[in-house]
Amino acid sequence: MTTLVVVLSIGVDIGGTKILAGTVTDEGEIVSTARRPTPRHDAEHVLDVVAEVVRELAEGTDDDLAGVGVGVAGLVDADRSRVYFAPNLRWSQVPVRALLEASTGLPVVVENDGNIAAWGEYRFGAGRGMGDLVLVTVGTGIGGGIVINGQLFRGAHGAAGEIGHINAVPDGRPCGCGRNGCLEQYASGNALVREARALAAERRSEAGVLLSLGDGTPEGVQGVHITEAARAGDPIATEAFTIVGAWLGRGLADLAAVLDPEVFVIGGGVSDAGDLLLASARSTLADKLIGQQNRPAPQVKVAELTNSAGLVGAADLARLR
Repeated sequence: MTTLVVVLSIGVDIGGTKILAGTVTDEGEIVSTARRPTPRHDAEHVLDVVAEVVRELAEGTDDDLAGVGVGVAGLVDADRSRVYFAPNLRWSQVPVRALLEASTGLPVVVENDGNIAAWGEYRFGAGRGMGDLVLVTVGTGIGGGIVINGQLFRGAHGAAGEIGHINAVPDGRPCGCGRNGCLEQYASGNALVREARALAAERRSEAGVLLSLGDGTPEGVQGVHITEAARAGDPIATEAFTIVGAWLGRGLADLAAVLDPEVFVIGGGVSDAGDLLLASARSTLADKLIGQQNRPAPQVKVAELTNSAGLVGAADLARLR
């Protein structure tokens, strides 16, 4: 009788507010999880918490672990060992691999959070069976990751995949990255709220449902209100999604011109709205795609792994390191 050997690894997704970790099989199945709030302290304090979580998960299994994969919202070097810069965590030049290997005794790989999510979707989610994939995460901002010929595309220095900072409008809205006109200023969750508030202020009589879900003022409109109102048929909320979806579609068309992926996978919190966002994005992509009448178009799919994509992707990269 053949004994099935299951290879376990640990994935860790370090976010601005929480640290989510889990033990994952080589088939992408999450066996156990642990969660901690992200400390508002220096990198060493955060990594102490990560090490604590890893040890907790390791003690909970009788199997040997292949390693630990860690995702961070920041720029990671080509060796997958050091975080160059993570603005939300206020990290600069942090030797994550060395610190965690010393505190856990396990081999560690470090990767950008968009890349680990893209890898998770490629291996076990919406991109299964496809060779070329671009993940675009639409949340407060825009992130993403790129898989080409079955490999993560990281660039010469490990810093590729910053999709949200494609320039959409020359000298446009200021971005937190220090530049102007970045895509995430027009196609993100923050942009959706900005559009809905502006439209509601101009056309209050059409925004009854939307305004009733907040405090009655345009300034009180939040992202969850826009989705709920659009589903209820509120014209202002629906229009805000159409505008933001169109900007997203423009960005996808630009990416397709350079990368020609088989599929775009749309993740992040705003993707929960489904076709409220994607109908406009798909339509604009079809309209703006170079040679659209004479070539195959990329598919546009909603992410399947949602909040676990990063954890699963990080664990798989640790196993495959």
